[in-house]
Amino acid sequence: MKKTALILLTLAVLFTATYWADRHWAASMKSAPKSAAAAAATPAPDVAIKDLDGRDVRLADYRGKVVLVNFWATWCEPCRIEIPWMIEFQQKYGARGFTVLGVAMDEEGKTAVQPFIEKQKFDVDGQQLAMNYPILLGNDDIADKFGGLIGLPTSILITRDGKKVKTIIGLVNHDDIAKAIEGLL
Repeated sequence: MKKTALILLTLAVLFTATYWADRHWAASMKSAPKSAAAAAATPAPDVAIKDLDGRDVRLADYRGKVVLVNFWATWCEPCRIEIPWMIEFQQKYGARGFTVLGVAMDEEGKTAVQPFIEKQKFDVDGQQLAMNYPILLGNDDIADKFGGLIGLPTSILITRDGKKVKTIIGLVNHDDIAKAIEGLL
């Protein structure tokens, strides 16, 4: 009998806590902005990243374009899964004011990345294609300017006016990121 009463009391407490939390969350959402992206938008960092030729590429140079900054590495298997999608996005949306910036996070830098870029081809709709977007050489300092990296790949979507609106840690969902890109173009 005592066990039954204890179970019923526990269930009542859990129900009450759940009900209160749900009402509290719903009330806080009434005052939230209509667009979660607008609420989460923060300025993208003013950063210069070296390309494979040693030239500085400034993120600010892409103002006016929608930019997907994709942190990746040659040894990262999920990154290799994403690369054909990045190639596809660049092909599909590039003419409409979009670009992918691939930031390679290999510790060996250019010595690992350059041969990979030159030799590796990816299956994109039955065609073997090379990476068709700018490849930059990242490091921990660069990553920290974007808020740091928990893992690879990590992608950050930036609006035409230089605001970070979406960060994806891990493998992107192809359809979700395509919709997000289209919504900004």
